[in-house]
Amino acid sequence: MHEDVQDLIDEIETEWIVMRDGRRLAVRLFLPRAARQQRVPVILEYIPYRRRDGTRLGDEAMHRWFAAHGYACARVDIAGMGDSDGLVEDEYAQREQDDAMVVIEWLATQAWSSGSVGMIGISWGGFNGLQIAARRPPALKAVISLCSTVDRYHGDVHFTGGCLNEENLEWGAYFFTMNGFPPDPEIVGRDNWRQIWRNRIEHAELAPADWLEHQRRDAFWKHGSVVEDYSAIQIPVLAVSGWVDGYTAAVFDLVENLDMCKGIVGPWGHKYPQDGVPGPAIGFLQEATRWWDRWLRGVDTGVERDPAMRMWLQQSHQPEGHIPERRGSWIGFDSWALARADMTTMQLGQGGVLTGLNSAHQVESTTSVCSPQTTGTGAGQWCAYGLGKIAPELALDQRYDDAGSLPYDTDVLSHPIHLAGRSYARLRLSSDQPVAMVAVRLSAVHPDGAVERLSYGVLNLCHRDSHETPETLVPGHPYDIEVELKAIAHTVPMGQRLRVAISTSYWPMIWPSPNTVTLTVYEHASVIDLPVHANVVALPADVFESPEDAVRGSVTMLREGSETRHVNRDLGARRTDFVASRDDGVYVLDDVGTEQSFTRVRGSSVVDGEPLSAQATVECRATYRRGEWDVRVESDIVMNCDEHSFFMEARLSAYDAEELFAERRFNRVIPRDHI
Repeated sequence: MHEDVQDLIDEIETEWIVMRDGRRLAVRLFLPRAARQQRVPVILEYIPYRRRDGTRLGDEAMHRWFAAHGYACARVDIAGMGDSDGLVEDEYAQREQDDAMVVIEWLATQAWSSGSVGMIGISWGGFNGLQIAARRPPALKAVISLCSTVDRYHGDVHFTGGCLNEENLEWGAYFFTMNGFPPDPEIVGRDNWRQIWRNRIEHAELAPADWLEHQRRDAFWKHGSVVEDYSAIQIPVLAVSGWVDGYTAAVFDLVENLDMCKGIVGPWGHKYPQDGVPGPAIGFLQEATRWWDRWLRGVDTGVERDPAMRMWLQQSHQPEGHIPERRGSWIGFDSWALARADMTTMQLGQGGVLTGLNSAHQVESTTSVCSPQTTGTGAGQWCAYGLGKIAPELALDQRYDDAGSLPYDTDVLSHPIHLAGRSYARLRLSSDQPVAMVAVRLSAVHPDGAVERLSYGVLNLCHRDSHETPETLVPGHPYDIEVELKAIAHTVPMGQRLRVAISTSYWPMIWPSPNTVTLTVYEHASVIDLPVHANVVALPADVFESPEDAVRGSVTMLREGSETRHVNRDLGARRTDFVASRDDGVYVLDDVGTEQSFTRVRGSSVVDGEPLSAQATVECRATYRRGEWDVRVESDIVMNCDEHSFFMEARLSAYDAEELFAERRFNRVIPRDHI
């Protein structure tokens, strides 16, 4: 529906929702004109990303579409972001949830509202949709949560498997930078905007350091993690993600644990599915409208009879950093609880073989592995954002990483196998160090030797029994541990082989253990459970309609953006540098006249054999210009470590017409806690 919808809707650029303490949150409203005569349901998206200029174009494409189909839409900036009053405290703070309760009450009582509210959101908005559903505001009737998590500790960017994920710094640097973004003078007033801006900067906190203070799954992370009590969510949830998104697991967790939840997993990264990359994208707005019509209007659209899980069964592909389109087909499972029980167990064997359980190859044996620190440079992004056609975010050919790992291969497959769900590596290991991690990769070896990573998992071995109470390892003592691998749906064709590869490092995605580690694998006591399905139920090719959205505002590009990844090796110094650069270009939002830009450069370096040499840096730059309004925000963060501590230095600087306006500097020392 790309035709002009202006004759069908009314738009209010800024309305104010007053909190109980007098703060005002800024909201952009998209209202169907039918609401002038008849009350309509409301869809809320509640995120920090500047509705005025940050997400403006995407908001228009989606919310204009919903409004044209009879729904009032509200795009609200959380406190301290965009043009909203107050200060942002942290991700998913209690105050953020409390404010949402007021927002929902306000939306339910407007003259154009029927009183029924739904929440939709991707990433931050997917998180707080679940969190606020657990608070049970009476007017909230349904949620669509995309690319979110049920567990803020293990399932977000922070401590994957109890290991420090470098996204903690990369995403944290962007969040830190956002603290310095100014409000728009045209919205908050030309006499007030500098005071608001300065107040934000003066109260900015170094979030990635704050998060690093909590290396265990303590009360800090339990807050906002709906895994603590799934039963608190009593309304229907549509959970959506993609295979190369970082948040795939939440779809499975929610479908397995909520009374009314449906799951959709496509080939995409961290994107709304109507814009899904890798493709194929789907008509997600139409699918969402089926959900809203059922739960906000009471129309029988058949959503309750949809399969519990609909997922894109991917076909084999040569490993590449960017794949525009994944071949495959949609499959469905009516009961995922039954489907997940269909597991095949394979044995790790002497000589690097992977065989059926209790095969003739099984003998008592051990093999050791000590991976180069650079094992993992072919991993791709923990979360592929799909930001551009040339962004090489996906896992590369695994042969380089496999060379530093302990691989186990099956024979060549005589028939195709379908994998759908999560795999589990149950390993017996010993370590020569008290602190260690393990990475396990499941791959398909192509006939030409290329290795396509299908899934992976990492575990801090000090967290083998608990993320809340880690314990150091006794060197040389064998432990039975389980590593959960990322969920997949993939057909491995006849003629390929399956490979399980084990490594002691996974850099730069995972911060290195403090000392070089050798792990010994007790092969006779180590297996992997694979979600092999003899038969899969194919869904009709047209199970989803073609993508649609509404016309968004026009943009004038002054300079095109780009995104690159580079790995540089200094052979003499044995140093490897990984650099990921994002440049959004320079562009003007024509309807509001704002020229803006954003760049981010993330660098990671390590010297092989010296894990304490690890260093990570993130540099962010943002500009906003319109007439006399000319501001720039810069941030720099450097993180390194020794055996006992992490060290983080940071700068947040704001410039008004090229003059330094305000600045904060941080220097933090954070003890290592079993990491």
